[in-house]
Amino acid sequence: MKKILIIRFSSIGDIVLTTPVVRCLKQQLTDVHITYLTKSSFKSIVEENPFIDEVVTIKDKAEEALDYLVKQDFDYVVDLHKNIRSKQVRKALKCDFGSFPKLNKEKFLLTKFKVNRMPEIHIVDRYFEAVKMLGVNNDGKGLDHFIPKETFVNGLPERFVSFVIGGSFATKRMPAEKIKAIVDKTNLPVVLLGGGKDDAQSAKIIEESPNAVNLVNQISLAESAWVVKQSEKVVSHDTGLMHVAAAYQKEIISIWGNTVPEFGMYPYLVENSHIIENKELSCRPCSKLGHAACPKKHFKCMNEIAEERVINLLNI
Repeated sequence: MKKILIIRFSSIGDIVLTTPVVRCLKQQLTDVHITYLTKSSFKSIVEENPFIDEVVTIKDKAEEALDYLVKQDFDYVVDLHKNIRSKQVRKALKCDFGSFPKLNKEKFLLTKFKVNRMPEIHIVDRYFEAVKMLGVNNDGKGLDHFIPKETFVNGLPERFVSFVIGGSFATKRMPAEKIKAIVDKTNLPVVLLGGGKDDAQSAKIIEESPNAVNLVNQISLAESAWVVKQSEKVVSHDTGLMHVAAAYQKEIISIWGNTVPEFGMYPYLVENSHIIENKELSCRPCSKLGHAACPKKHFKCMNEIAEERVINLLNI
């Protein structure tokens, strides 16, 4: 049996984006055992995946798992994180490995000088560079996500759309008043999804808004994925549940602030995907990740997006 270790420590969307590699490894190689190394806080994203034989987790440091991993005698490491910790694991295991072009130089040129040298290739296809040596190819079947069978959320409308109001940084998130304007003019009820840091935002949105159903910070990640799967359409910022929605082939309306699809992390292989962004700004993108506040103080990348662009797509 060939033993393969896949490394991706975080985060939600990045891990979901590795699933085509996982599936193709399992289906295209014979007699292969796949171990997935990630952070314990993201274990639920991969533990239901039938193409993964074992999930190993760390809380923060690679050292937490090294003794166990060394004893497994892996044949190959698929490094889909490519940072100091993943290199530490590769060095300890002393076996063949594959990685992917992270394109940090190209991202720097785009964010700092607005010179676009990014190749027109999705990060999923870049991930497949890590398994080229094994003769594994992309099957073109998109992303995977698996929800525990017992997962269910009560109290939802019969038909609804989901709005993922969260985002890892403030500059990825549309202001609450603009989201509220969208929610109030949408024909179907709108279910709000997000984490603990989105509570204040959701409180502003649901104020005097009978069209909103607030599940922000009230359900688990698996339950949020279940809600996304049941949705008629999904509105999302550049964040993890956007990729979960892509795995379930939902119609996605993605709203982009300081980041841009050119980074290669737009909804992957979705038949019905709409990208909403302000392409008229010379300051965008200002970061490959995001900021706590707009560096220019105006936040035009979100503030100048007309709510009607989203409303019209939701009400088709």
